[in-house]
Amino acid sequence: MKFVYYIQNHSSRINFRFKMRILIVLIAVIVFVADNIQAQEEDIDARELQCAVCRSTIEEVENVLAKINPSQDIEIGNFRLDANGDMIKKKVPLAKSEVHISDVLDNICEKMSDYVRARYKSTGELTILNLMTPSGKMNPEISNVDIIQDGDLNKSLKFYCEEIVEEHEEPIIEIFRKGESNVINKICTESTKLCSDELPSDDDGINDNEHTEL
Repeated sequence: MKFVYYIQNHSSRINFRFKMRILIVLIAVIVFVADNIQAQEEDIDARELQCAVCRSTIEEVENVLAKINPSQDIEIGNFRLDANGDMIKKKVPLAKSEVHISDVLDNICEKMSDYVRARYKSTGELTILNLMTPSGKMNPEISNVDIIQDGDLNKSLKFYCEEIVEEHEEPIIEIFRKGESNVINKICTESTKLCSDELPSDDDGINDNEHTEL
């Protein structure tokens, strides 16, 4: 009986210690997040936020298209007919297909659900930050920013994204279809004019998609 009591008592202590460790970890996470969230919700310039959303949206599109095998083609037709009356068809790279780019744009704004508004601690500059890296890990940039509380749970980021895609879909598709370089600047600064400045060429391209800084 003493042996059974000892086992039960020892097991209870192990379970208690395990639960305490979990509790300590949870408290540490809560403290970390709370420390990185600004105390009050702040007013953000809508134009500034639209620019950040545009840049992140185009960057997300770049990342999706970059994953396509360059040798993967799609057959498309046009309104021209050959001598036999058949529609003339040609093959184009899938990543430059108008139809495929349009399909990507239809779903790209769902990714905004993973973003939060934040300001860099060092400069105070606004950014929208993806909480996770493409590899599924927590974004290390979180330690460098103060996350801004958002009463709408960042739903406005998705709204801005959808608004940008809807209003500017044709030029966005055309720029990607042509395979132009510096697409973020071409779309967000030159075409849509949502941004008043340009990103340095080193920053305008495919990266880890961790943040978009203004």
